[in-house]
Amino acid sequence: MHKTHPDIIPRLKRAAGHLKSVVAMIEEGKPCVDLAQQLHAVEQAVAKAKKALIHDHIEHCLEDSKTDTRTALRELKQLAKYL
Repeated sequence: MHKTHPDIIPRLKRAAGHLKSVVAMIEEGKPCVDLAQQLHAVEQAVAKAKKALIHDHIEHCLEDSKTDTRTALRELKQLAKYL
């Protein structure tokens, strides 16, 4: 487990709860502007969690002296598409 995982888990749980609330808002017929705003908030929360996870991985796995340069570069290229 990376050092940021314990911090990321509650963020994702909050985002999941928030997303559940958005589904309820849709079922209740709430205005589209309100829904879009709330979905944007969920999206941003997930994006921040993803960014923290990837940055932590780069810092603690790819910079690890045990990882050879080719492997690290290949993995960095794979991760880059998710940033």
